[in-house]
Order: sequence, then C-alpha cells, then structure tokens
Amino acid sequence: MKASPADQSELLRLQEIDNGLARLDHAEANLPQNGELKALAPELKEARAQHVARTGELEDARAELKRAESDVEVVEARIARDTARVQQTASVKDIQGLEAELASLRKRRGDLEEIELNVMERIEELEAALAQAEARRAELQGQAGLLEDARQTELTGIEAKRRALAADRVTIANTVPADLLGLYEKQRARYGIGAALLQRGVSLGSNTALNPTDLDAIRKAAPDDVVLCPESSCILIRDEESGL
Repeated sequence: MKASPADQSELLRLQEIDNGLARLDHAEANLPQNGELKALAPELKEARAQHVARTGELEDARAELKRAESDVEVVEARIARDTARVQQTASVKDIQGLEAELASLRKRRGDLEEIELNVMERIEELEAALAQAEARRAELQGQAGLLEDARQTELTGIEAKRRALAADRVTIANTVPADLLGLYEKQRARYGIGAALLQRGVSLGSNTALNPTDLDAIRKAAPDDVVLCPESSCILIRDEESGL
C-alpha cells in the first residue's frame, strides 16, 4: 500500500486519540466509587432487610395489641351485662351463677390486661429497634447517595472528554485516505494498536528494538510505502528520528 508520509503521520494523531479514548474507558470502568458502592451494597441490602423485618414485627405486635384491646372490650361488656343482671334478679341461684361467671370474667380481663401490658412493652422495644434500623438504613443510603453523586460527576466529566476526542477523531479520520484508514482500523482491531512511531530503531508499537534485517528492509522501503511492524503488526511511522 502507498500513502504519503504526511498522511501516514496523521495516523499517530489518530492513535493518540484512540489511546485517550481507551484511557477514558478504563477510567470509567475503574472509578473508585464503583468499588466503594460494590463494597457498600451487601451492608445496605442487610440494613434494608433489617428495616423491613423490624417494620413487620412492629406491625404484628400492634395488630396483637388491637386484638387484646378488642378482647378486653368484649369481656368488659359481658361484665357490665352480668353486673346489671345481678342487680335485677332476686334468684339466689341465678345470682350465684352470675357471680361465678363475673369472677371468671374478671380473671379473664386481668389476664388480657397483662397481655396488653406485655405487648405494649414489646411494642416500645420494637419501635426503638425500628428507629435504629431506620437510622442505619438512612446512614448507608446517604453514603451510597454521595458516592453515586460523585460517580455521576466523574462520568459526566469523562463523557465530555470522550465527546471532544470523538469529534477530533472524526476530523482527523476524514483527512486520511480511506484505504490507509481501513488498514489502521483493521490492525488496531486485531492487535490493539493501529500505528506507532519507529524511533531510533525501536518500534513504539511493541517497545522492542527491531533486528538489523527488519531495519534494513524498512530502510529500503520508499517513503510512501506503508510499513508494518514485524513485532506488533501496527503501521510503523518513520521520521528523521527513526534511526534509518
């Protein structure tokens, strides 16, 4: 393939941009916030689970208290009814039966009131546990939010740089002959680098010194010949510092 030295040199600018884009991709994939958010995720998940569990336990306890209060109301209504009946009847037998039932109902009411007290104490403990779980969840969510905000700021900056580089790339690529650009893209896709400078006998594509045979072959090539690096297979760009 033939291409003017000037067109070939443009590939170095293109490669520098592609290197910059690759660095941006690496920076995006390795943002410190990514690791911190990943490390925080299990703890946040556990805090949310604890909050859900404490909420469920408190709701169950409050439902239990309502049932106990309802049972007390039923017993008190029966006590009031039987007390009224005692006052209204003259039958000793009926009075004795009602008094026995009243004694049983009062005991039942006492048991239910004891249950109420126990449940209310448990509710206080569960409310404290829920408040603690809410505080922990809020703390971790706050940390995650700050990290996500910082991450988004970094991503916004990276994206702005990426757009600028992409625009420059289009501008440069439009000045390179299509066949030369195609070869550059092909080599870059295959080997990770499309073009590099030959500097004092060292290919910057492989960072190795070329052997005398390879250097001699490159030396004999015409200035407009497109030469590939024997080590990295990228397009070698020659200039006055190539050592030829």
